[in-house]
Amino acid sequence: MKSYMKSYYLRLLLVLICISGTVTAQTKAQKAQLKQQLQAKLDSLQQANKFPGATFTVILPDGDKIAIATGIADSTGLIKMSPDHRMLSGSNGKTLFAASAMVLHEQGLFKLDDKIEKYIGDEEWFTRLPNAQSITMRMLLNHTSGIEEYYELGDFMQRLKQNPTHTWKPVEILSYIFDRKPLFEAGKGWGYADTNFILLGYILEKISGKTMYDMANTHVIKPYKLSATEPSVKRNYKRFAVGYSNPTSPFPFHGPMVKNGEMAFSPQFEWTGGGFVSSASDLATWAKGFYNFKAITSESREAITQGVPAKTGRDHLYGLGMQIRPTGFTKYSYGHSGWFPGYISDAAYFPDMNIAMGIQFNTDNFRLLKRSSYAYLLDMAKLVTAMQEKGK
Repeated sequence: MKSYMKSYYLRLLLVLICISGTVTAQTKAQKAQLKQQLQAKLDSLQQANKFPGATFTVILPDGDKIAIATGIADSTGLIKMSPDHRMLSGSNGKTLFAASAMVLHEQGLFKLDDKIEKYIGDEEWFTRLPNAQSITMRMLLNHTSGIEEYYELGDFMQRLKQNPTHTWKPVEILSYIFDRKPLFEAGKGWGYADTNFILLGYILEKISGKTMYDMANTHVIKPYKLSATEPSVKRNYKRFAVGYSNPTSPFPFHGPMVKNGEMAFSPQFEWTGGGFVSSASDLATWAKGFYNFKAITSESREAITQGVPAKTGRDHLYGLGMQIRPTGFTKYSYGHSGWFPGYISDAAYFPDMNIAMGIQFNTDNFRLLKRSSYAYLLDMAKLVTAMQEKGK
């Protein structure tokens, strides 16, 4: 190659390096600016509404994370909230169990439209379930079984208060709906209830010979590196924010949910109705992971996102362990919210924007939040969208 050609290519390479460096610097500056805007927004919401604290994470299209926090994690010790603080994620945990269920479905252990009688029809208590003979596995996953919520029935709350360390068995929980009338004919309505997933978990453990927590760990927690996520089966956790329960909570515990490093009661009973401690970062990671779940086929992923009309908001749908909610500026987001005494969580993946978000509050007092947790996610998503548009 002649010397002038070598010189030309050298100059071209230097120009490309300079351009690349400039673009990288601009991208870093934009992300720094976005983080400042998100922090300012979260701080302003906390100061205006006076909720104790919150954590928030967004995963950008290039995989980079922005994680922030506001307020306090413990009012007694005046400990500031940090992005790596963890909280009970409530019903968001259903997504891990739904994913595990779909792996078993892929393995041929059950079909979505199988009636549950096929698997537990020999249980002596089976016929005492509302709609027993007509419920399918799909109906448990999308809450169309007609089964009602268990924890406000009978003496459940009284027993929880009297013995906060009691270890609850699935059938013991299911017994609260025995011999009760169904909310509606199976498959003919929608009624959200943890009881659906408690029954689902019981069936899946029976047909697989594995525990639901082991399956969630194998198929979700390990492959997606959810290092801050663990089963909520005990009363103390590391990096755990104190939750503050609403005085009007149906549960017989109010105020701070953690005293002297220990929860007021064991969260073990929640099991497959939720059942995890997690972080906003892990929630965001898994929201994207669940939508694109690698362990199953595209047909099964499509089944998860085929929603039925839900009663959680206007035009809201519910798939198989997945909330499908309109955004107002793109099409739909895919994820799940969560509530547990003292804590509120939410996570969503926005496929049109290829961003995922997670948020957690260490209060369950909606009078302080003034809006749904999903509305907070949409506020933050608009800031990210504006930055994306600006960067084009």
